Amino acid sequence: MSPKAVLFDFSGTLFRVEPAVRWLRAALGASGVTADDAAVSRYAAALERAGALPGGSFPEGIPESLAEPWRTRDRSMERHRAAYTGLARLVPLPWPDGVYEALYERHMAPAAWDPYPDAAAVLRGLRERRVRVGVVSNIGWDLRPVFRAHGLDAYVDAYTLSYEHGVQKPDARLFRVACEAVGRAPEDVLMVGDDRRADGGATALGCGYFPVDHLPAAERPDGLRPVLGLVG
Repeated sequence: MSPKAVLFDFSGTLFRVEPAVRWLRAALGASGVTADDAAVSRYAAALERAGALPGGSFPEGIPESLAEPWRTRDRSMERHRAAYTGLARLVPLPWPDGVYEALYERHMAPAAWDPYPDAAAVLRGLRERRVRVGVVSNIGWDLRPVFRAHGLDAYVDAYTLSYEHGVQKPDARLFRVACEAVGRAPEDVLMVGDDRRADGGATALGCGYFPVDHLPAAERPDGLRPVLGLVG
């Protein structure tokens, strides 16, 4: 039977966060700081290695002091901010201390996110087929403005965000909430996401699962399109 609803992950699935250099440059600009390109590139690379950019690379290592905030980062706004600003502060920056908070604020801006090239077409195609669409994300902030700014909110029927429920994927409870939000039984729902462990956890509830690769947007122009074939 074809799915009657499709749930999508956010980061690495429908959207990709901006490159670290652009992220750092924007945060510096918001802080009134000027820096040469070499310095921006050098510190952006260090921040990326530290895992300080949400939606970017995972940390190369996590100190004991951040182990718990990192493990539970998507259960609340406070834990999410603490985890990522903590990772950023592992990199000594030669600029005012406020840059660390500016980095965190920047990643929540709609301009910091680029939709994958086929995201709009796939979401529109599902709407035309009258397939319900939900977004279920491990996240510590409200991503709805990102969808609105990029013109994709009209195609989403419901959002299920981990920090709003205190539960994060792969916990089946979050997927159950997401299925209820789109009004479909788990066996009639397909989960689409880039994290085989977190997003694939939907299968424990009886949902189907379709994986995509977490790649830069330009390198994955049509990774979502097969979903349209799965719903008939």
